[in-house]
Amino acid sequence: MTVVANILPVPMPIADFAALRTEFAIPQTATDSAMSVHYFCGNSLGLMPKAAKTMVLEAIDAWAVEGVEGHFKGTAPWMTYHELVRDDLAQLVGAKPIEVVAMNTLTVNLHLLMTSFFRPTATRNVILMEARAFPSDRYALASQLKLHGLDASTCLVELAPEPGSDLLHPDAIDAAIQSIGERLSLVLMPGVQYATGQAFDIARISRAAHAVGAIAGFDLAHAVGNLALNLHASNADFAVWCSYKYLNSGPGAVAGAFVHERHALTDRPRLAGWWGSNANTRFQMGPNFEPTPGAEGWQLSNPPIFSLAPLRASLAQFSRIGMPALRARSLQLTGQLSDRISAELADFIEIITPSAPAQRGCQLSLRVLKGALAGRACHAALASANIIADWREPDVIRVAPAPMYNTFADVDTLVAALKIHFEEAAVR
Repeated sequence: MTVVANILPVPMPIADFAALRTEFAIPQTATDSAMSVHYFCGNSLGLMPKAAKTMVLEAIDAWAVEGVEGHFKGTAPWMTYHELVRDDLAQLVGAKPIEVVAMNTLTVNLHLLMTSFFRPTATRNVILMEARAFPSDRYALASQLKLHGLDASTCLVELAPEPGSDLLHPDAIDAAIQSIGERLSLVLMPGVQYATGQAFDIARISRAAHAVGAIAGFDLAHAVGNLALNLHASNADFAVWCSYKYLNSGPGAVAGAFVHERHALTDRPRLAGWWGSNANTRFQMGPNFEPTPGAEGWQLSNPPIFSLAPLRASLAQFSRIGMPALRARSLQLTGQLSDRISAELADFIEIITPSAPAQRGCQLSLRVLKGALAGRACHAALASANIIADWREPDVIRVAPAPMYNTFADVDTLVAALKIHFEEAAVR
């Protein structure tokens, strides 16, 4: 058996999105294997770059051929495998290489970093979050409070939109931070709100948190690979994200974390593991933990090679195309979809995502005006038309034209299917 060569798609002009689409495995319809579905669910699970299969097979074949020696031999030895994604990941999120690491899963990383950055005292013990956060975030924050002997009912402040609105105004976030003031220990906010698609100003929230002496942390699950980020300049203390959405790295793929460079040599307590220890002394197997400077110092165990392999393929695409080109394409796709729904379907659908392009990524969250039952029927009708969208209780259909593989023809098909559904519903 020979090890599969390290093959990635050849460089291409950044404007050639038709060619980029061919680099992905597009699911086929159940009735016609020659017909692709119209996939708008990259905000839940991105499609597979074909190169990801090559990367995984390369790692598997190295295991078969080399056994344990695969840690040291070949074009991508496992000992330094996590470093193969570091520079591209840093570039993608606007960070320095020392500030990022690919490891674990999102909520595990949130717990690890909160262990270091949520250090409550008798007088500063409040966490501020948004009221409609993804449940895993709330579970993590509440459990961290409990670990410190604190009660979430008094120490977890959940900021909700004004009555009648689905969106949080930036001024309201600032006001909440200022109101809690010296009692505030941590602000944990999303980069993009998962249900509404609203994007938040990371730098502004970080400034407000730091002004009252609090830590600023972010869940970037729906922002990484979707928005042009600049984490280092934003001055955020830490951030975590998954990579199976817009980063197209596969179900349960390895996640990522950012820790600002100013914390690279922190003496804050942490949950330590041997892979986070200094690489120069790691194999001395000593009893005392000396962390690797930077984000890599929060690693626990050996990197999951088979989970990192698809991320290599995905990040190579992002690096080659560049977020400016992807963001420009995203603005065009989502802008066209938003404009057409507003012009042609306003009697049936409310877009709850911000209308201003700068305040959203590629996702639009659609509320069917006749209620949740009508919304579920609409989602089912889209599925029958080979359109893969995402239903979120109680009443939202999420659609996300991902710029790497979605097309303007996909947008046209979606709008046409919505119009047909509502026309047929009206005559039933």
